[in-house]
Amino acid sequence: MNAFVLAAGFGTRLQPLTDSIPKPLVPVLNVPSLCYSLFLLKAAGIRKAIINIHHHPESLQRFFDQHDFGSLEIVLSEEREILGTGGGLKKCEHLLDDGDFVLINSDIISDIDLTTMIAAHRRSGCGGTLALHETPMAAEIGQIGVRDGRVLDLRNQRGTGLLSPFIYTGTGVFTPEIFRHLKAEFSGIVETGFLGLVDNEGLASFEHRGLWQDIGTLPNFYRANLDDNLRILQLAERMKSAIGLFPGMISDDASISPDARVENSVVGANCAISAGAVVEHSVLLPGTVIEHGETLRNAIAAPGIRIPL
Repeated sequence: MNAFVLAAGFGTRLQPLTDSIPKPLVPVLNVPSLCYSLFLLKAAGIRKAIINIHHHPESLQRFFDQHDFGSLEIVLSEEREILGTGGGLKKCEHLLDDGDFVLINSDIISDIDLTTMIAAHRRSGCGGTLALHETPMAAEIGQIGVRDGRVLDLRNQRGTGLLSPFIYTGTGVFTPEIFRHLKAEFSGIVETGFLGLVDNEGLASFEHRGLWQDIGTLPNFYRANLDDNLRILQLAERMKSAIGLFPGMISDDASISPDARVENSVVGANCAISAGAVVEHSVLLPGTVIEHGETLRNAIAAPGIRIPL
């Protein structure tokens, strides 16, 4: 089975971090966010991951030139003009039209059991299956209308009035039937592919009750790194075994003066924290320099960037 990874977005909600780095490479606990999705695919035995890219494509190409994911083959689909979630998938129909495939976002962190979800999808007989997650924030994020295990509406776009405590996790399994409903031009997958399946081949639901975090905004990114990181850190051994990359608070490539104070912070590769500096409850992206006497508290820092939270 193959997979399609959505990774072409501009990451505007993570600006200014994404001004110089594509969102899929913004690190969470010193691992590029994209790699959490690749880990799930590798663990499920997926053979090939097609990844659409657009924003800072050279950075992503360089990353994959430098990292080998073993039995998981990586194929990059560069979009010179961004096509959206629907158009980007439609562009790769010829790579995914030979059977069921997994669709996954590159800005989520979860421990979804893809093998179990794939089996549930095949039992459903539907054209697709969405992994859903229950959260008290569903009304704010976007409620999924569900009845008897079937998705019947998404954010009430079909006007059903169906409400639920579930949101879409950015993960699903689909048959090639979804391509009948997609458009080749810029378009969203919800309005075309998902609703097309709802009205025709059927769209099933799969409830995920474990770890799920979206890191697409600065507050969510900060929270995943620091305030809600325990379950992510617990993935370390499995990720190290599967893809060779694993979450951790302090990079081995960071330089921290013994006369600096660093407390409850994430320090990235090639960071330098000078004598007399204080770093508390903060996230330092790779290459950040904290000068002598500088104090950083409750913030995200990158080279030339300081974002208080």
